[in-house]
Parts: sequence; C-alpha cells; structure tokens
Amino acid sequence: MTNYAQPTTLNEPPRGHARIVYLGSVSPHWEVYGDYGDQNMLQEFRARVLARLVLLPRNDPQFRRNQERVSKDAERERISIEWELGYPTTTDPATAPAE
Repeated sequence: MTNYAQPTTLNEPPRGHARIVYLGSVSPHWEVYGDYGDQNMLQEFRARVLARLVLLPRNDPQFRRNQERVSKDAERERISIEWELGYPTTTDPATAPAE
C-alpha cells in the first residue's frame, strides 16, 4: 500500500495578509504589518520574517535569497504578502526608469 500526502489546493483563500515594508537604510530595515487574519499566526510569521530580514538592507545580496524564503513560508502558511520596497518592482523594460 502506497502512502501519498494529500496535495494542497492552490485555490484555497489566504488565511491572512501581511505587508512587509522597507523602513530605510538605518537598522532595523524592515517592519511587518498584519492586515487581516489570525493575529497569533501573523505574529509568528512576523517573527520569522524579521529573523530573516531585520539586519539586511534591500540591496544586500542575501536579501534576495531571504525574500524568496519568506515568500515560500507565506505560501506554505497561506498568507498573502505585499512587499513595499520603496521603489517600483516592475520587470517591464518599457516602464522601468532610465538610469
């Protein structure tokens, strides 16, 4: 007999929403605000996010790796997240600012 794990349904609604905001170049660099959802779950998520990001500015190479880990954690917990990095996060070259 084969034991298969139940696949998670991607169509399930989020259990909460968090905004991850870049505060600036002086530490602490980040703050996490829970907009809706179970407050205990959001506080635990906030603690994990800050453990990964609190000392990293947004231009640090480690930030990109930890940003992906935070996104995976949010996906696992079914928390929708919004990143406020202080600049547009567009990948469309037509709308990207000229350097």
